[in-house]
Amino acid sequence: MQLILIIGLVGLVIGVAIGYAIRIFLAQKKMAGAENKIEKLLNEAKNKQQELLLEAKEKSLKIVEEGKREETDRRRELNDIQKRLEKREETFDQKLMEIENRSAKFEEREKRLDQTEAQVEVLKEEQKKKLEEVAGLTKADAEARLLKEVEEASREALTSRLRKLEQVEVEELEAVARRKLSLAIQRFASSVVADTTTTSVELPSDEMKGRIIGKEGRNIKSIEHQTGVEIIVDDTPGMISISGFSPIRRQVAKRALEALIADGRIHPARIEETIAEAKKNLAVELRKAGEEALYTLGIPVSSIDPKLISILGRLKFRTSYGQNVLQHSIEVATISGMIAEELGADVFTCKKGGLFHDIGKAVDHDMQGAHPEIGYNIMKKFGFSEDLCYQSVAHHEDKPRTIEGVIVKAADAISGARPGARKNTLEQYVQRLEELEKTATSFDGVEKAYAIQAGREIRVFVEPQKIDDYSAYQLAKSIAKKIESELQYPGEIKVTVIRETRIVEYAR
Repeated sequence: MQLILIIGLVGLVIGVAIGYAIRIFLAQKKMAGAENKIEKLLNEAKNKQQELLLEAKEKSLKIVEEGKREETDRRRELNDIQKRLEKREETFDQKLMEIENRSAKFEEREKRLDQTEAQVEVLKEEQKKKLEEVAGLTKADAEARLLKEVEEASREALTSRLRKLEQVEVEELEAVARRKLSLAIQRFASSVVADTTTTSVELPSDEMKGRIIGKEGRNIKSIEHQTGVEIIVDDTPGMISISGFSPIRRQVAKRALEALIADGRIHPARIEETIAEAKKNLAVELRKAGEEALYTLGIPVSSIDPKLISILGRLKFRTSYGQNVLQHSIEVATISGMIAEELGADVFTCKKGGLFHDIGKAVDHDMQGAHPEIGYNIMKKFGFSEDLCYQSVAHHEDKPRTIEGVIVKAADAISGARPGARKNTLEQYVQRLEELEKTATSFDGVEKAYAIQAGREIRVFVEPQKIDDYSAYQLAKSIAKKIESELQYPGEIKVTVIRETRIVEYAR
């Protein structure tokens, strides 16, 4: 057994030694292979490095050669430029010498000319003296005698010729003017409608008249108080009339009455709401009327301020001697543009100036001064040019200073002179009512004043905080005396002073 163990141990030791030796052999073999690979990689890297160095050297040599070549080219170009500059300098020097020589020659010529002129002047003076000695007259006397003889010989012929030329020229100009004006009038023909001072409102039944009047007349008094018109309720079936010189007031009253009739609720509170709503709707209509006028004439709406458009729309409810002012302004603008086209004037200035020439009439009730000056200030305020603003004044001047002003003045006369376009009586009537209201509102404490009954009565509403009952009597007398002393009117005028106190409280 021991022998077997010994043999086993010896075999084991031998096996381990042999395995270790084999392992060492394999490791050495692997290391030798790795070293070979490393040497091969190093050799390849060295070869690549040498190749890259060679390529870099070749590229650097090429770059150096190109740089030298470019430098040579640039030097050549610089030399060429320098040579051209030298040639130009030589040319300039030559031209400068030539100019100096010419200037010297010119100076010599000027000196010679001055000397020659001086000699000529001396010779002229000597000749004049000799001629005066021979003729026995001075130069001034000879010229005067010659002119006098020519004038006497030609005076009659010149006078007759001038008269003939003036007559022919005036006749030709008048014929041209008639032809151009007639052409403009024929191209634009519009209807002529004279406005009246009454407006009718249709009723569904005669029973509605009583509801409009209200208990003890409170409804009709409220309407008249709020609108400043007179409601005429007579025996005419199915109709009531609204009387008042202001078309805007009549329109407000008419629309308010129509709305109340359609609603069916008629009492003072509802009347006040309806009138306020009618005023708002009328303001919208005024804006639309102004825009329609601009569209008709081809003027861009965006070029006009919206406030000015509303002011222009107010002319729809303004009359001048019975003629609607907005329609009149459109006519003037159209005719002015046509005449300007014929004469070669500024069509835009004539057309726009003609449209706004009476813009002052839209607010002349609320502002002091004549409507031409008011219109000029309004147009100036809204940024119009001086030529356009001048059209408001030019159509009332005897001799406008611009051709456009003359054209607008002529177009204004053409529009106003159409048969049936204007009525003096209506304008005088409206003016009298306006003066009547202005007289009443000139007193302190007066809130509103409305002329009614065709100017036979004026109702004055006062502020109750400023005017008491006793002062109301004195105010009525003072207004009546001022009307008697300042205004002219037929018959008599009744002055009614109304003092009303309203106290409003809410139960919550």
